[in-house]
Parts: sequence; C-alpha cells; structure tokens
Amino acid sequence: MARKLMFPLLLIAALVFAACAAPATEAPAPTEAPAPTEEPVAEEPTEEPMAEEEMAEGEMADIVDTAVAAGDFGTLVTAVEAAGLVDALKGEGPFTVFAPTDAAFAALPEGTVDALLADPSGDLTQILLYHVVPGAVMAADVTDGLEAETLQGGMLTFVVAEDGSVTVNDVAVVATDIAAANGVIHVIDGVILPVAEEEAAMAEEEMVEGEKADIVDTAVAAGDFGTLVTAVEAAGLVD
Repeated sequence: MARKLMFPLLLIAALVFAACAAPATEAPAPTEAPAPTEEPVAEEPTEEPMAEEEMAEGEMADIVDTAVAAGDFGTLVTAVEAAGLVDALKGEGPFTVFAPTDAAFAALPEGTVDALLADPSGDLTQILLYHVVPGAVMAADVTDGLEAETLQGGMLTFVVAEDGSVTVNDVAVVATDIAAANGVIHVIDGVILPVAEEEAAMAEEEMVEGEKADIVDTAVAAGDFGTLVTAVEAAGLVD
C-alpha cells in the first residue's frame, strides 16, 4: 500500500521540480504594423522634344531648299528670291528645274548678273522661268530630239550624244535626278537664255570684245526692235 502511494508522490514532485527549473520565456514584444504605402502612379509617357524636329529633318525638302542645301547655287537662289519666284517654286508642282551653278552665272559677260538683279521684274524673271519645265522630267525620260515647253513659254531641245551625255539648248547637263519634294533638279554648266536674250547677249559680248556691231546686232542688242529684226530675217536681208 505504501509503495502504491509513493509512486504518485514521486511523480508529482518531479513535475513540480521541472516546472520550477524551466527558464521563464519572455513574451515577444508587439511589432508595429508597417504604415500603408501609396501605390506608385504610372507616369504618362512624354513626347520626346526632338521627335518633331527629327521628323522634319526626315522630310524631303522642296526645290528651293534643296538648292540652298546643295551650296553650289547661291546666285540662282539669289535670283529666284529677287524675282519673287520662291513661293512658286515651293508650290505643289511637280517641276523640273535645270539649275545653273554659280560658275555658270560667273561665265556670263561681265556685269550681266548685276544688271539682271537690278531689274528683277524684267529679263531676270523670263530667264529663270526658261529653266523650269512643268512636270517631273527624269533623266530616263530624255531622248535625243526631245522638246519640252518651259514656264516661260519657250522650248527646250535635248540632244543625247552617243556616249550618253546630254545637252539642253547646247548647255551640258552635268548632274541629274536630284530629287525634291515637289520635283527634280538637273544641274547644268551654263545659263540657258531665251532666243531674244541670247542674241542680245551675243551682240553685247561682241561689242565688249571691241568688235563694232553691225546694224542687225545693234538692233538686237537694243531689245526694242524685235518685230523689225524678225521682219528683216524673214525677208532674208540679214546678210
């Protein structure tokens, strides 16, 4: 009987001893909940400031701006501005321009360019329009003997040599098919003059060189006797 009571007492004592010996554990300190954060707002994409400029740079320039950018048509551009033809050549077109280089203008008799610029509403406008053909005439379209009417009303005649070189009214075409937004530019190494102006320039050049002009050339150079000169030529009295 005593042995039966002893075992439960020992068990109780062991449990009490274990409870006293176990280290006390601290309760975990409460942690603060993180403050709610705002959802990041997606920024709307902004247009690149250079996009418009890059698009503008990617667009093909018109005939006038193309000539300016080329850098070898300073006199031509000055003449076009003086004659008030800039807006016309910036128009819808298409146009084909036979563009004389600066060297071509410099080859004219001394003082010719200055005289033309001094009276832009006179011969200058007619000469410039004589270099412009309505429509786009590409190099591949040119055949020997082809004629094209200019905005001035006169005709241009093309000659294609056996080697493929091309002249227009006896002026050499040195570069072709320069594309513009409203047409095409072909570079020529001379200034094409309408017939009356060409005859007058030749007569003036002869006089400058010291040769005394005859009556016919003097009348041509004066510029006021077109009908008379035509009648004399028709009657076969020039010689």
